[in-house]
Amino acid sequence: MFLRRYWIPILLFVHDAILVCAVSFISLFIRFEGDVDPSYYKLLIPFLPFILGVRLVTFYLFRLYHRMWRYASIHEMLAIIGAVSASSAVITGTMIYTKSGIPRSIHLLSWLMLIAFVGFSRLGLRIYYYFRIRLMNPSVKILIIGAGDAGAMLAKEIRNRWSDTRQVVGFIDDDATKWGQRLMGIPVLGGREEMVHLAAAHKVAEIMIAVPSVSGAIVRTLVNKCRETGCAVKILPGLSDLIDGRVSLQSLRNVDLEDLLRRDPVKLDMDAISSYLKGKRVLVTGAGGSIGAEICRQIARFEPEALYLLGKGENSIYDIDQELRQHHPRIVVEPIIADVRDSERIRQIFSACAPQVIFHAAAHKHLPLMELQPVESVRNNIFGTKVVAEAADMSGVETFIMISTDKAVNPTSVMGATKRVAEMVVQCLSQRSKTRFAAVRFGNVLGSRGSVVPLFKKQIATGGPLTITDPEMKRYFMTIPEASQLVLQAGAIAKGGEVFVLDMGDPVRILDMAEDLIRLSGYEPYRDIEIAFTNVRRGEKLFEELLTAEEGTRATQHEKIFTANLRQVDSAQLSSQLTELAPILEGEQIKARIASLVPTYKPSE
Repeated sequence: MFLRRYWIPILLFVHDAILVCAVSFISLFIRFEGDVDPSYYKLLIPFLPFILGVRLVTFYLFRLYHRMWRYASIHEMLAIIGAVSASSAVITGTMIYTKSGIPRSIHLLSWLMLIAFVGFSRLGLRIYYYFRIRLMNPSVKILIIGAGDAGAMLAKEIRNRWSDTRQVVGFIDDDATKWGQRLMGIPVLGGREEMVHLAAAHKVAEIMIAVPSVSGAIVRTLVNKCRETGCAVKILPGLSDLIDGRVSLQSLRNVDLEDLLRRDPVKLDMDAISSYLKGKRVLVTGAGGSIGAEICRQIARFEPEALYLLGKGENSIYDIDQELRQHHPRIVVEPIIADVRDSERIRQIFSACAPQVIFHAAAHKHLPLMELQPVESVRNNIFGTKVVAEAADMSGVETFIMISTDKAVNPTSVMGATKRVAEMVVQCLSQRSKTRFAAVRFGNVLGSRGSVVPLFKKQIATGGPLTITDPEMKRYFMTIPEASQLVLQAGAIAKGGEVFVLDMGDPVRILDMAEDLIRLSGYEPYRDIEIAFTNVRRGEKLFEELLTAEEGTRATQHEKIFTANLRQVDSAQLSSQLTELAPILEGEQIKARIASLVPTYKPSE
């Protein structure tokens, strides 16, 4: 066991001892061009034990026998230079002091040769291990798309940490000025049009897409091109997901639908957001949901004094609580299990926590379920919002931001209509309150619980078919991080009473999404996985609207946030109508009452 552990250090020690002695004589030989007077050997030999001892002790102190030379880098080379230089200084000083008679140029020659010989011997070990591993375990050859900062960081990590199993053979980049150049010593081979040929020529097994700032349309083109090569494809997430800016091999993942729909990164006014969040006590309702949890993650970046996670489901609240405590240990994080409809409980929470900023994300959002149970939608979406908003007003909360939906525009569903009433509640309170009340309205969020993408993935896992209500159905989509970041930005812009509308980009056809997901899962639509069409469900639209034609919008200082031009809400009338609505428990009657509150609500047949 001892020999197995120390045989390489022992061999290096013996090797260095021989090298030190040899270099001393070689230096003399070079100094006198091969014609060395024997008297110089007589002067040198008595000093050899001293030279040998100083060299080896210094090498030991610089830990040249405690390093894994198969991974040698610039740090190991600097250690060699330091060890040789330190020992040379001691030897030269001693010989000058003792007037040894040995020419001083010998010391310079010994210094140079010893650095070269010791360095080469260690480099030889790395080369030996490199080729042995290559012969025994051929590495996976990789192409990186994107010869930019992200691609360079990725190549560097592969070289430093994964060189045993992976080898980057080249970069692909559409910038023709980079072709033929080298990045990290690796050639930029060409553009995407040559990818199929290059992948075959270099026997590439894996392609890594390292362009986190490009649009979804470009990602879609790249993925389609990669599919032609037959190689495995990995991708770095978008910049909105790479919050810390670090790029690593662990960041890579399989291409997902979010990558194909990726939009330009959100530009945030960090100072404005920080001014109303940093050092504040922030409460998030519905904190266990997809949007609520992501809002909590984004808020934590701005170092609030305390972050209160309010929700009704203990498991989801527990999960986000543990995550935030792990990643943000300096922030006070407090989970709260409560129902937003319980006015007494909410008042107690506000009294104990004294929140200064509230993000109200608690709501029933599943449209078909709410059509069957409209009373629950009214209780949670309308009266739950009313309870929390009134408690915020009474407690002197500074900012209250409610999460709304595009389904509140010309609603055909109970869920959409109740969210519009919730917006009206917030607007009314803003008219008389010192609290800045506002609502933020956006469309579907990719990957949120109960949304279409997780449903499609489950259907693909079971062999299909994927069910779509209509081949022409379209929806607006944005990612969870993008939506959450814009919600925080809207809070910085709000003056009170606004209903903000987020720029959702272009609507996406659900059929196209389904086909993309099937292909990303390694199947072909209609051949491996079928797509079945059902009728439009009650309360659904073929096309969601973010604004009515009558409303229109006004621009704000942020390019992706607009203010809806909504009519003024009559506070007294709304209060009277809500009082009449509260005791009604039967479905059709309650829908009629909602219609009186929201004239544009047209229940679907």
